[in-house]
This record gives sequence, C-alpha cells and structure tokens, in this order.
Amino acid sequence: MLKDKLTQDIKTALLSGNKARAEVLKSLKSAILYEEVALKVREEGLPDDKIEVVLAREAKKRADAADLYAKNGQQERADAELAEKTIIEEYLPKQLGDEELQTIVDETVSELGPNAQMGPAIGAVKAKVGTSADGARIAAAVKAKLVGS
Repeated sequence: MLKDKLTQDIKTALLSGNKARAEVLKSLKSAILYEEVALKVREEGLPDDKIEVVLAREAKKRADAADLYAKNGQQERADAELAEKTIIEEYLPKQLGDEELQTIVDETVSELGPNAQMGPAIGAVKAKVGTSADGARIAAAVKAKLVGS
C-alpha cells in the first residue's frame, strides 16, 4: 500500500539524515490524512488510486508555486518547490508521453462520436488515464482534437 511505503520512506529518510526529503514525505502523509478525515474514511484509509489523486494534487501545487516564484525572480525558492515536486512524482505512476496521450484522446473522441463536446471528452479521457497525465495536458489535447476535426 502506498501509505505504508510513505511511512517506511519517512523513517528511512530520517535515519539517513535527509531532513528535506523527510519533511516533504511528512507533508504528503498529512495531506492524505486530511483527505481521509474529509471523506470520513479515517479508520479504513484511502485506497491507492485515491492517494495518487492527492499526490498528483500536491505535485501540481508545487509546480504552480515554482512558476509563481520564478516569475517573481525568486529562482532559489522555485528550485526548492521543483525539488519537492520531483520527490512527490516518485510515488506517482509514470506520466504518459504526448503520443500515448494523443492516441487515447483520438480513441475517446472517436467513441463519443462526431458531436463530441469538450467537457464530456475531457472527463472520459481523465477516467481512462487517471493520474498518468496532467489535467491541463488532457484539456489541451482534447481541444486540439475537437477544434482541429
């Protein structure tokens, strides 16, 4: 289970003296706990697929913060956020390449038919790829397909 792996990796990071990594992992565990409490599943815990959604959201937060820091000339802080994002991504499924994503978008739009709408198409693609592709990438690929058709 992903949550158990996080717990073990926190212990390993602390024992090896890697405080920065341990802090990132602790923040992830905290985000998972917060989600469990919000969904009232604290006792049974979240399944791994729901944990991946939480981790993907945390990775996106780090990427967005890094962009803001970079735009404001605070490159050191941006680099720190990107380093945290890299650690988080170790626990996420491998991201789909552009060609793989485009193939799934093409298949999904074909399944939806000639009158496919943007919202339902994006939702259908997200359901297929889960956390293997960022929502913005999915939306851009679906838009390109529907506008280009």
